[in-house]
Amino acid sequence: ACPSVPLSPQLHRRGFRCMHGVDGSAGMLERARSTGLYRELRRCVLGREPLPAPAEHYDAVTLVGALGEGQVPCTALPELLRVTRPGGFLCLTTRSNPSNLRYKAELEAALEGLEERGAWQKVLAQEVERWERATSQEESTQGTGYISGVVYVYQKCPVPSLEQG
Repeated sequence: ACPSVPLSPQLHRRGFRCMHGVDGSAGMLERARSTGLYRELRRCVLGREPLPAPAEHYDAVTLVGALGEGQVPCTALPELLRVTRPGGFLCLTTRSNPSNLRYKAELEAALEGLEERGAWQKVLAQEVERWERATSQEESTQGTGYISGVVYVYQKCPVPSLEQG
């Protein structure tokens, strides 16, 4: 899971108590540490190095606010899957603003490719109209002052039993 200051308190309020955080920025890790919500925080640049966790370790993995142009590459998806236990969930987000549309198309192709290969099943893909404040009028969705985004939830497929088929 990656530190996200708004998301972590919400998860904590809903009963999630064993949260680990990973981020490429020492400053963001320090900010996450100051919340007192994480049991473990580690520095890692997704897409360039493996996550500091064993295979099939987490019940749920979230990546919020980092899947975008110039940030975490789509090639990091298999690494997120690696650390998720079979039957576990992955919650991922990306922006739908004009400067991120090419990345979003690449991301969705990668998400679909992993689903076609049987790595995971899509549970949800939901557009969120007012995802975050736009930094420029060109990025704004229909002049609202906000950009839209998408929340994707996938469930990692269980490993087939040797007793089947």
